[in-house]
Amino acid sequence: MEFHPKDLPISKTYDLKDEKDASIAVEDMVKLGFKGKKEGYRVLMPKESKIAKRIGYSVTTGITTGLRQKNEDRDIKYWTYHHDNDHYAIVLIHRDNVPDLEF
Repeated sequence: MEFHPKDLPISKTYDLKDEKDASIAVEDMVKLGFKGKKEGYRVLMPKESKIAKRIGYSVTTGITTGLRQKNEDRDIKYWTYHHDNDHYAIVLIHRDNVPDLEF
């Protein structure tokens, strides 16, 4: 069976426009947590390469930093992909839940 990140179960989607939105989304994801959840989070970014790279970097490093500050497990798996004509997307989920998803 072929797998695509858009098929992962998602608990919340964040539509980000800039790095400020990214920091707000990171705070929310860290507050909600990853461990023990069967769903992940989706982050939509504009399809402007420079902005998307900055947002993606802010999200991935921000989550790692935020989870470290809370002394929580930082073993997060993520995929980046073309979501639609206007967005790139990142899907993030805790690594422990990936085998349970039956791909």
